[in-house]
Amino acid sequence: MRRVAITGIGLITPLGVGADATWEGLLEGRSAIGPLSFDASSLRTQVGGEVTALDADKFVSRKAQRTMTRADVLAVAGATLALRDAELEISEAEAERAALFTAGNKEISDPSDMLAATLAARGADGRVDLQRFGVDAQSAVHPLFYVQGLQAASLFYISQQHGLKGPNTYFAGGAESGATAIGRAFRSIRRGEADIAVAGGFDDAVTWWNMSKLDATGMLSPGECRPYDREREGTLLGEGAAFLVLEESERARMRGARVYAELTGFGSGFDARNLVTPDPDGESLSRALTGALNEARLEPEAVSFVAAHGSGTRLGDVSEARAIARAFGGVRPAASTVKPATGHLVGGAGALNAAVAALALSHGALPQTLGLEDLDPDCDTADWVTGAAREVRGDSAVAVARGVEGQSVALAMYRHEPSRI
Repeated sequence: MRRVAITGIGLITPLGVGADATWEGLLEGRSAIGPLSFDASSLRTQVGGEVTALDADKFVSRKAQRTMTRADVLAVAGATLALRDAELEISEAEAERAALFTAGNKEISDPSDMLAATLAARGADGRVDLQRFGVDAQSAVHPLFYVQGLQAASLFYISQQHGLKGPNTYFAGGAESGATAIGRAFRSIRRGEADIAVAGGFDDAVTWWNMSKLDATGMLSPGECRPYDREREGTLLGEGAAFLVLEESERARMRGARVYAELTGFGSGFDARNLVTPDPDGESLSRALTGALNEARLEPEAVSFVAAHGSGTRLGDVSEARAIARAFGGVRPAASTVKPATGHLVGGAGALNAAVAALALSHGALPQTLGLEDLDPDCDTADWVTGAAREVRGDSAVAVARGVEGQSVALAMYRHEPSRI
């Protein structure tokens, strides 16, 4: 089994564009949550994290943007930043050994492009008449609506721009999907399928379409995101992208690459108990954590940091805390979540946690959990980082991600000394 190095990190979050901007914001304890730029007055939750500093023209041509959704633009920009950070350009000779694994929660193109046609197709009873839609209203649909809605389009746009022709897959889902993409990239290099991989997740979660769906579930907080706190009421959404560049370690050493951390383990588990409500004991997450630790050959007491999921929901936080207790056998690792600062990036959230874990090991600092002021006793299973950033004590970390339907993923990593292998 080959060793796998993390040599590039590309982040776009509400805190800023680029890994440095997000990391500085996290260490300073800033939150980018604020009022939304569209009219959200009909929603219970009217705040979230929006990316305001992204200049799409610097990453994607105007012509290409015509066939892309905002989510696709975020994906290309995030992957591009990761490759730039790794100081890596894929040559034609390397292309077939360069993998790409992306993840997101993209369902369709911009629903507003369908509204005019839908309204035009309503019958006398106010319902949409599909026959009328086909005959009279179809021409009112934006001509690129179907092309923009291609779910896995990020694979094409990133591959076309950077010449990645090796193994590739798009993973659809929530936070777990981005972490799974990174885990799949890890396995691809570890097993000799590829030498380089770009992997991560992205989402434009703060559109009116996504907000209205989740607002109806009761998962969103009307104000603050306060993970593990007694007064927590739910999560808040954010948009952005998080991508990593992974390389076979010897290849990275030969080119003098900077290494943030070495990815050493990947675990996953599934909770088949309920569709949305998590297993109260967090068994699937416990299995994911145990799997990652076992593959990494890490004992629980050796883990320096857990980049936790921490969505801020009543049931989710308790089940995650119990999973940590089960997997770590009573050891209380230092842990924090960044969602109160960036919002829940949905398809990008798990990949962001992986990036945060790598940055923590590389920089020797742990970001705090904002909003955690009165710890729920049922969540008291870890040494939660609050109040200010904290120095890392140790050389290993685990990143956690969970999906709405019971999926759980964990990624283990180890810090290199020196930072260039």
